[in-house]
Amino acid sequence: MATTAKQTATTSTRPRTDDFLGLDAHLSEVEIGVREGVRSFVRERIKPNIKGWYDEAVFPREIVPEFAELGLLGMHLHGYGCAGKSAVEYGLACMELEAGDSGLRTFVSVQGSLSMSAIHKFGSEEQKQEWLPRMAKGEAIGCFGLTEPTAGSDPASMKTFARQSQDGWVLNGEKRWIGLATIADVAVVWARTDEEGNPVRGFLVPTDTPGFSARDITPKLSMRASIQCDVSLKDVHLPRSAMLPGARGLGGPFSCLNEARYGIIWGAMGAARDCYESALAYAKEREQFGEPIGSFQLVQQKLVNMLVEVGKGTLLALHLGRMKDAGTLRNEHLSFGKLNNVREAIEVAREARTVFGGNGVTLDYPPMRHMSNLESVRTYEGTDEVHTLILGNAITGMPAFR
Repeated sequence: MATTAKQTATTSTRPRTDDFLGLDAHLSEVEIGVREGVRSFVRERIKPNIKGWYDEAVFPREIVPEFAELGLLGMHLHGYGCAGKSAVEYGLACMELEAGDSGLRTFVSVQGSLSMSAIHKFGSEEQKQEWLPRMAKGEAIGCFGLTEPTAGSDPASMKTFARQSQDGWVLNGEKRWIGLATIADVAVVWARTDEEGNPVRGFLVPTDTPGFSARDITPKLSMRASIQCDVSLKDVHLPRSAMLPGARGLGGPFSCLNEARYGIIWGAMGAARDCYESALAYAKEREQFGEPIGSFQLVQQKLVNMLVEVGKGTLLALHLGRMKDAGTLRNEHLSFGKLNNVREAIEVAREARTVFGGNGVTLDYPPMRHMSNLESVRTYEGTDEVHTLILGNAITGMPAFR
């Protein structure tokens, strides 16, 4: 009888498989409410459809108003119809969205963390009033034109140039890997100017402006439910009011990239968690040699490795989120989080795929889709190498990249 009671007590105190470390205790009711709202949306609208969207390389534009209704567009911004949520709340939303698919989280990031943030941080009041309320409602879509065909990790070498004309500016150049450009209403374009010192400036370019063109980059083996584009700017004439007055130099676009990097830190753990949870469920059901494969030692080792990395990465994301809300987060901390969480998320996805055996290479299960997406996430907003060098400089005081 004593043994039975002991076994019952042990079972009743076993950690939850969906919150092994008890992280919910460190979240407020409001934060949990935000997370659960987005989680329900992902469960109902994204997961049943993502297989088809990914297979057919389709971004579901019809989902944009639903993102807006949830307050996800410019979620962390204040005023102008934006939700004004905390950094942690925004991070939790990113984690749940990327548990659905990286491409869908990327839409929210490009719209809010990049395009809307640029206008919110550096725009004139007139620019903010013109664009932000419509973008928060999903009535206007933005894109962020920084990367170029020959300037990826080295944006300082950008060739896009804006020269002053009698009545404004004329832009010429090429941009590449620009999310949403073919469906965007406005592009935030960064260009060198003929002002003294040739500083980089940001410009708001309505995409129906003559000389602006965009085309989808296809075919892709990653981020197939998302849109990335090549952009061409040929004698694009803009009024003087098109320039973002508050940004001068690369610090402007970099500050927006940091907003996107923060969302990635959370998002990558959403993808990793979805891989782990799907592998755990499969291991409990799939039988080989007369037993569920989850009873085998080597499969349990894989599941435990995944559990540990998802737990550590989520703790890191939460810690950095609290720092961001407290105003103590540094750029190097973002590099720490992005480098670790995306790198480990890819390993979790690869480990999860092996649990499914041959079934794991199909779209019936999520790990290989997440794995492929995460290869893109690992590259954009700073490669592993770039973030490694940022951290190396931070701890040694010696910049190895110069």
